Amino acid sequence: MNVRRRRISGIAVTAATALGLGTLSACSSDSSAASNTDKFDVVASFYPMEYLAEQIGGDHVNVTTLTEPGQEPHDLELSAKQTAQMGEADAVLYLKSLQPAVDEAIAQSDVQTKIDAAALTKLEDHGDVEHDHGGEEHADEHAEEEHAEGGEHALDPHVWLDPVKYAEIAEGVAESFEKADPDHADDYRKNAEALAKKLGGLDTAFKNGLAKTDTKVFFTNHAAFGYLAERYGLTQEAINGLDPESEPSPARIKELQEEAKADGVTTVFYETLVSDKTAKTLANDAGLKTDVLDPLEGITDKSKGEDYVGVMEANLKALETALGAK
Repeated sequence: MNVRRRRISGIAVTAATALGLGTLSACSSDSSAASNTDKFDVVASFYPMEYLAEQIGGDHVNVTTLTEPGQEPHDLELSAKQTAQMGEADAVLYLKSLQPAVDEAIAQSDVQTKIDAAALTKLEDHGDVEHDHGGEEHADEHAEEEHAEGGEHALDPHVWLDPVKYAEIAEGVAESFEKADPDHADDYRKNAEALAKKLGGLDTAFKNGLAKTDTKVFFTNHAAFGYLAERYGLTQEAINGLDPESEPSPARIKELQEEAKADGVTTVFYETLVSDKTAKTLANDAGLKTDVLDPLEGITDKSKGEDYVGVMEANLKALETALGAK
């Protein structure tokens, strides 16, 4: 997918719970705290990366994030101070292609350990999911934006919404931590194994919870759930595809109304920090409900959970209700 026009939520300064992995180190969104501590200093680009660093690093790491609460990760611009301090950290954990400013700064940085989450699992192109119902004009626009990005295909970066892929990334992060900070390798391994069990349990919960449902189709304001849908045999239909805050065309609304009747769709999902106007427009016209399906780009006071696992559990409950789980 093309993420340039993506409206993305901000992130919390820390994950609120340690999921039984022990006391986490103090974390800060102020990158001035990112270096020169007596711990393994890790700079994370945004919440899903921050969460992995905290869970795997435990009390051996000092984790800071480049993305302040309320910021859109993709549109992040780094200050000269942030860029300089990144080079003083022991490691940086990021998802290449999501934040161009971060990619550029890391490429120019002298930080010894650079961990690209996108290289630790396989990214896929879910572009056709986003615009195959949007009409020829929408598809052409998508193609033009992909061309402007300099690539033939836009790979969907939302891998963290698939617990299996997220676990693959976590495994790679742990290996990088062990290599970069061998004195604490055993603890990193234990923490990673504990996290893997949590993510495995989450995967099992999704498999069991969504195995038998009245419908497999769900509507979203924006196509952020391609990996999740693919993992659990669901079909994601996005109202707008590329731009969650634009108004859908009357033709698109009519098409979705018809599909809702044909596939037994009950609910239109929207994101916590994105306007629900579009979702409610469709819901009102089609006689559907609205609810939140959180893409987990950040934890805020509006999140239906205190951390990654908590919000994913809330997402599962929302999907079970909307899809008519047995």
